[in-house]
Amino acid sequence: MTSEPSEIAARAAATRVVVIGGGIGGLIAARECVKVGMRVTVLEAADALGGAIRRTDLDGVRVDIGAESFATRGGHVRGLLTELGLADRIVAPAAGGAWLAGIPGVGAAPLPVGGILGIPANPFQDDVRRIIGWSGAWRAYLDRVRPPLTIGHQHSLGRLVSSRMGTKVRDRLVAPVTTGVYSASPEDVDVDVAAPGLNAALTRAGSLAGAVQVLRDEGAARAAKAPGAAVEGIEGGMSVLVDALEAELLRLGAIVRTNARARSVSRAGEAWLVEADVEPDDTADVATDDELAEAVAPTEEIAADAVILATDEAVARLLLDPLVPGLAASAAASSAPEIEIVTLLLDAPALDAAPRGTGVLTVPGSHTAKALTHSTAKWGWLREAAGVRHLVRVSFGAQGEPPTTATLDDEAAAVLALSEASVLLGVTIPRTALVAAHRSRFVQSQPASIIGVGDRRAAARAAVRAVPGLAVVGAWVAGTGLAQVIPDAKDEADRLRRALIWD
Repeated sequence: MTSEPSEIAARAAATRVVVIGGGIGGLIAARECVKVGMRVTVLEAADALGGAIRRTDLDGVRVDIGAESFATRGGHVRGLLTELGLADRIVAPAAGGAWLAGIPGVGAAPLPVGGILGIPANPFQDDVRRIIGWSGAWRAYLDRVRPPLTIGHQHSLGRLVSSRMGTKVRDRLVAPVTTGVYSASPEDVDVDVAAPGLNAALTRAGSLAGAVQVLRDEGAARAAKAPGAAVEGIEGGMSVLVDALEAELLRLGAIVRTNARARSVSRAGEAWLVEADVEPDDTADVATDDELAEAVAPTEEIAADAVILATDEAVARLLLDPLVPGLAASAAASSAPEIEIVTLLLDAPALDAAPRGTGVLTVPGSHTAKALTHSTAKWGWLREAAGVRHLVRVSFGAQGEPPTTATLDDEAAAVLALSEASVLLGVTIPRTALVAAHRSRFVQSQPASIIGVGDRRAAARAAVRAVPGLAVVGAWVAGTGLAQVIPDAKDEADRLRRALIWD
C-alpha cells in the first residue's frame, strides 16, 4: 500500500471508528484516532463522560467524587495535561502525613515513614514500634538473622511479610496499605508487580528490611534527579481533564454522545456494526411527562471500520465474548471489588487543625470504613473553594467484602460515613455539622498487582488483538490509575490506526 501523504490522509478521512465508553481510556483512544483525521464516534452509556472521574456540586462547592489525583510515575498524565494547556493547573498535595486507625491496644497513630507498602526498614523505629509493639518489633528483627533459604522466590506479599517479619507487620502495617490502595488482602498482592525489585533486593541484602532500605536508597537517588510528589492533582478537580478532552474531540470533529448504551457489536462483511440505545434529542421539549415515562430509547445501528471497547470488564466481555475466540478463558475467578465513596461537606471547626493529617487508613476488620481522605486538608485549591467548611471522603468496601453502605439508603449511608469520620479523625462531629453529602459507587478493576491478574489481562489483550479492527482499552486491561490507562490507550489506538491506515 502506498505511503503518499495525500493517500494516507484520504484513507484516514474515510475510516470510521466507534469508541464504546467515555472514560479516560476511551477519550484518549478517540483523541489518538481523530487527530489523524479519522471519523470517530464516542458512545457513553452514562449522562456524562469521565468514567471513574466524576464530580458533583455540594452546596456550591464543586468536588471530585471519583478519582481525585494521579500518579506521577512515567510523566504520562503530566505530559497529557501539558498538551492540553493545563500544565499551570497541576498541583501537589499538602505536606502532611496520614494516620492509621484501629491498632489493637493503641487506637490510632501516624503512619510510619520510610517503608515500602508498609514494610519497615527498621522495626525498632519509634513510629513503627508504636504500632506493632515490642514483641512485634523483635519478631520482625528475626528477619535480619534468619537464614536466607527461600528468599527471592515468593510471589505473595502477605506470605513473604509474615514469614520474614511476622503477622503483626503484615496485619497492622501492610494490610491497611494494600486494602486502602488496592482494595485487596496482602496475600493476594504480587510482590514483583506491587514492589518491583523487592525480591531481587531481598536476595542481595539477605533480609526483607534490608531490601526495603536498598530500594528506598535507590528511589531517593532517582527522586533527586526527578523531583516531585508521588501523586498530583488538578486545580478545579480531575474533571477539568475530562472537559478538556471532550472540547478537543469536538473541535477535531468527533461525535460524542452520552446516554448512548451499546447493546451489541457484530460483523457485517468487512464492516463492524454497533447497535446502541440512544436518547432522542430534544424529547423534553415536545413530550409530556407521561410520554417520557413510557418512552423506550430508540435503537440505532452505527457502521464502522473499527471498534474500540473502553468500558468496564463486565460490559466489555458481554459485548466481545461472542466475537473473540478464547476471550472467556481469561476471565477472573472472582468478581472485582465494589467500592462506595461517601463525600461529606462539613461545618466542623474542630477539623481546622487537620487532626489526622490528610487522611486515615484502617486496620482491616477494625472499622466499617477502609479509608478516609480529609480533602480540604490535602488540596489547597479545594480548601479555598470550601471556605470555612471541610470536605471529607469516606471509602467503604474491598475485595471479597461488599461495602457496608450497599444496603443503606443515601441518608443512612451519609450518617454512617459521618459516624466513621468522627471516629477516624478523633473528634466529635455532630449530625448538625453535615451540610451536604454525596454517595458514589464503583466496580473497581482489579489492580495489576493482584496475583494472576497480569497473565489474565495479557491473555485477554492477545485474544482481542487477533481480531482485525478491534481493540480494548481501560483499567481492566491496563491496570488501575491514569498513569497506566493513558499510555496503554495511546498504544492500542496507535496499533489500530496503523493497521487501518498503513497496513
